[in-house]
Amino acid sequence: MRIGVTYDLRADYLAMGYGEEETAEFDSEITIAALCGALTSLGYETARIGGVRKLAENLVAGERWDCVFNFCEGLKGVSREAQAPALLEAYDIPYVFSDPLTSAVALDKAMTKHIVRAYGVPTPDFAVIESAEDARRIDLPFPLFLKPVAEGSGKGIHANSKVDNVGDLARVAEDLLARFRQPVLAETFLPGREYTVGIVGTGADAESLGVMEVIFGDKAAAHGYGYENKEFYEGRMTYRLVEGAEGEAAANVALAAWRALRCRDGGRIDLRCDGSGQPSFIEVNPLAGLNPERSDLVFIARFRNMSYRDLIGRIMAAFHKRHPELLAP
Repeated sequence: MRIGVTYDLRADYLAMGYGEEETAEFDSEITIAALCGALTSLGYETARIGGVRKLAENLVAGERWDCVFNFCEGLKGVSREAQAPALLEAYDIPYVFSDPLTSAVALDKAMTKHIVRAYGVPTPDFAVIESAEDARRIDLPFPLFLKPVAEGSGKGIHANSKVDNVGDLARVAEDLLARFRQPVLAETFLPGREYTVGIVGTGADAESLGVMEVIFGDKAAAHGYGYENKEFYEGRMTYRLVEGAEGEAAANVALAAWRALRCRDGGRIDLRCDGSGQPSFIEVNPLAGLNPERSDLVFIARFRNMSYRDLIGRIMAAFHKRHPELLAP
């Protein structure tokens, strides 16, 4: 079976003049080589495609694949993660991971919270700030946590993201509005432990791969698992597997959110606990990082004694459960 691989290579965007934080969501050559290597070892013939424009060029030129491992984040627009899957659907090509609707909604942290709350999944109270005037009208108790509404990889999350008064709220909100040119999410700050939950599968078949606690060291930027803490995690962050009743409670919240958002095949859900230790939904990543050396989903797999090849195999098994017609007779 010939499988195309879509992706955004970070080095390409850095060469075009984009900054380190701007390109934090994009992938390294290490990741793409490891992914293609794992797929090859699983019996697939791989074809590298690249980003959404390369995908469009190939499709218009008549190129086709039996399916596509869609790992393309996109560069511009609040629906950028939906661009590649939408194009693949237009050409009736099956692909791994979530559909355009879920991909677009999942990038908007406020929209995801509206949906999971409607399904009864616990999530902190929140408001969306679209202007400096909005920031002054926020009616939520302090402390609050602020971040861009549609960014990934911890972009826009720094030590000053937690605000304790109206003045700091207005200052941080105005800075984020200016820097990211998109609305800002303000949500009740939860003081408890932080988890990320790896998930494989779709719908009723989805299952937790494991619950990992994200532990902030003395050198970590305070309050949030942001860009600096993720990018330079060594010496700042430590991680541990969470099991027992705490792990089960976190996994149940994550799976409820995953199913409510109709995510597919594999990814991650981020949670944080309130003062009583109850986990709440923070955000979803339906295109979770797959760097073999530094991605959280890979860390979780390692805690479960699962190789990188086996992780990719589990994701592909979930895809084939949705597309049994592609399995060899």
